[in-house]
Amino acid sequence: MARWLREHLFDHILPFWEKAGGNLEAGLPTCIADDGTLLSSDRWLWSQWRAVWVFARIYNSLDRDPKWLERARRVAAFSCQYGWLSEEKGWALLLDESGAVKRGYESVYVDAFAVYGLTELAVASGESVWLERARETADAAMRRCQQWGDRVPHFPYPIPPGAKPHGLPMIWSLKLAGLGQVTGEPLYAEMAQGMLAEIDRDFYRTEEDRLFETVSRDGSRYPGAPGSVTVPGHAIEGMWFQRLVAHELGDAPISMAETWRRVRRHLELGWDPAGGGGLLLAVDGSGPASTAGWAFGDTKLWWPHTEALFAALLGWHETGESSWLDWYERMWGLCFERYVDWENGEWRQKLHRDLSPMTGTIALPVKDPFHLPRSLILQIELLENKTPPRVATVS
Repeated sequence: MARWLREHLFDHILPFWEKAGGNLEAGLPTCIADDGTLLSSDRWLWSQWRAVWVFARIYNSLDRDPKWLERARRVAAFSCQYGWLSEEKGWALLLDESGAVKRGYESVYVDAFAVYGLTELAVASGESVWLERARETADAAMRRCQQWGDRVPHFPYPIPPGAKPHGLPMIWSLKLAGLGQVTGEPLYAEMAQGMLAEIDRDFYRTEEDRLFETVSRDGSRYPGAPGSVTVPGHAIEGMWFQRLVAHELGDAPISMAETWRRVRRHLELGWDPAGGGGLLLAVDGSGPASTAGWAFGDTKLWWPHTEALFAALLGWHETGESSWLDWYERMWGLCFERYVDWENGEWRQKLHRDLSPMTGTIALPVKDPFHLPRSLILQIELLENKTPPRVATVS
């Protein structure tokens, strides 16, 4: 399986991005259709920093060809030259191809992905400049989150008044754990552990046995449709984050067994036999979440399935239970049939509930080179090394 995954990554996925990317002096074009057609020359830094992580991680753990390090450096250099907003101490959301800022500081998630990419690039290159910028980004973002509450810039999903989103502690727990791992600074590890504890305390509801995407700022149930939504892919992704962080820091707010029970629960919660299988983007207590609770809740996107693939493999590694391999096989069977684009390379990224291809924009108008290659990278690392992947690649 590891050999096949390498072939799929290096012969099917990465050639798509090599063809699309050119020399990367102006970053990586990601506003492209599934067939590779360029739709816009805009550069979303959300995608740029995620691509930096992918290229740097490949160099660090799978293939020491210098071309991967050079690609990570070029995308990072473009992003740093034009995307850093000195006054805000954060990253612009959107640049044009020449580097002019089209949209400014609108998303703390761009900061998180910058920390992710910069940390992995610092390890790959041995150059401290990238780690210094990662620290500066993380420190400013954490101050902003603590001080601004529900006013923190949160594109593409605004935070409802008086609410807090699962996405912030989920994303930042992994990024801060990696930064702490590379810098050796315990404060980042402490913040990561605090965020994981917050998720368990405030976002998981025992009575419904599911993790909610939005809660009130005091951790109580948020009223109305926004407070009823579970995003199964996010829940599953966040729980494998927790397991990697636990391996790194030696502690977790919930046990390994309980974590995998919850992962299984969210796989079952999101799986849609009535629609031919696959994971729904969002659900509430009665089925797919309505538009009022979560836009496009009845779609089936590629990224929850890529997260579930790695989660199922890690679940099997940690528990030894063959039922995880059943989920792994089920998920790959669906992906082979519906998501892998055997003609153009890469995967189709958006399907309707009936598993037919869809077009249009959900969240960002990009084809993002991240969830899929990251999942393949981590699956390969787990299978080849027979140990859970490191949060950041350090010896």
